[in-house]
Amino acid sequence: MERKRINSLKVVLAEKGMTNKQLSEILGKDPAAISKWVTNAAQPNVEMFIQLSKILGVSVDDLLWTEEDD
Repeated sequence: MERKRINSLKVVLAEKGMTNKQLSEILGKDPAAISKWVTNAAQPNVEMFIQLSKILGVSVDDLLWTEEDD
């Protein structure tokens, strides 16, 4: 069984029906920054994880990278 790392932010955004652009407008961040978070090119800082959890209504743990079985 192969294990892969998934980006939970990408999953949560999809579940909430929110686009990267919408999130960038709420946060006042450049859409490119959000795109980097979603594509795993960069990660938000701790304070931003807290803001994201409040905006998206999930725990910080839910936003951290997890491993998932295929």
